[in-house]
Amino acid sequence: QVQLVESGGGSVQAGGSLRLSCAASGYIHRRHCMGWFRQAPGKEREGVAAIDSDGSMSYAPFVKGRFSISLDNAKNTLYLQMNSLKPEDTAMYYCAAASYPYGLALDVNDYNYWGQGTQVTVVS
Repeated sequence: QVQLVESGGGSVQAGGSLRLSCAASGYIHRRHCMGWFRQAPGKEREGVAAIDSDGSMSYAPFVKGRFSISLDNAKNTLYLQMNSLKPEDTAMYYCAAASYPYGLALDVNDYNYWGQGTQVTVVS
């Protein structure tokens, strides 16, 4: 079992920045993929960014150039640096873990473990 706990959400003005963290514990396979997803009210959960244990990354087109994902393997912590935030980025953000080699496609169905989520609200 893998436990994931997100933190770092909050309310920010448009154009501002936030850094989300996800602390992972439990059995984490040496080869894995971790990702960030988000879900706004009335919308489906969508992939934001992912990174695997080899360092390969993927981003959704709508965050490319604004968000940056990173993974500190020593701390078992996943990060999402979000810059130039827009009101449409408002959503609950979830951390998730998938079994390698899956996950970089940002498909919800590839992910086995999920955190509880952290709310991000961007006000204009």
